[in-house]
Amino acid sequence: MRIARFSLNGTPRYAFVQNDPTDHKDYLIELDGYPFGAGTMQPTGERYAIDADGVRLLAPVLPSKVYGLAKNYEAHAQFMHEAGHSEIAHAPENMVIFTKPSTSVIGPDDPIVIPPVSHDMNFEPEVAVVIGRIAKNVSVDKAMDYVLGFTCVNDVTLRDLQGMDPTWTRAKGFDTACPLGPWIVARDDLDWRDAKISFTLNGEDVPMASGTTANLIHGIPEQIAAISSFSTLLPGDVIMTGTPNASGHLDPGDETIVHVEGIGDLRNVVVQG
Repeated sequence: MRIARFSLNGTPRYAFVQNDPTDHKDYLIELDGYPFGAGTMQPTGERYAIDADGVRLLAPVLPSKVYGLAKNYEAHAQFMHEAGHSEIAHAPENMVIFTKPSTSVIGPDDPIVIPPVSHDMNFEPEVAVVIGRIAKNVSVDKAMDYVLGFTCVNDVTLRDLQGMDPTWTRAKGFDTACPLGPWIVARDDLDWRDAKISFTLNGEDVPMASGTTANLIHGIPEQIAAISSFSTLLPGDVIMTGTPNASGHLDPGDETIVHVEGIGDLRNVVVQG
């Protein structure tokens, strides 16, 4: 099951995304419910083509907060060290957790805006977890019960400011720093233990940015348990699980596409602020 959030002539709505076997295109099946509420979601009977006039995909959730894990893959930790961005040669033993505000979230095809204070914006493709119900002090073995599903995320980072600011507030939390989408794939419909991540820049594959969640140092259930031990996770909150390998520089005009096998493509274009 895929759940999308979209606007029709400027009005936000939710939908199931279904593929029509007759033309092999995806369609939005409008819902009258809310995926994070107590009630059930029911189709309204309206169907829209994703590329129809007046239809626009939005970020699939509006989280109250976004958490991320830094250096949660050994390959990325080594890359950051070799690139001179970290004094640590290997991934740390303990989780390194940071946050992004809700105002950093944008959706598919929305512009990623380079703030004037930065001259080194970087991409970081990742799998994002979407929380489905209130989670506080959950155990590792029960953690996945609190997951609605997964989506793609680009943990856009201002690398030059990251080195200047130990809290990473500006480097990770600026407006447009958290593209999410294109939709949510339900928890049981994705092999989250081995989800393949890839990235293209201006139509060219970037092999060094690819990887799989099978190589996570701290797995998804462990992340949920750890974060919920100090912060109440609300329905719609997002956890960025980590970028698997190398990141890279972005310039105005660049087209970025985060791809997660089993979810789809998240496309955004970079513009100068």
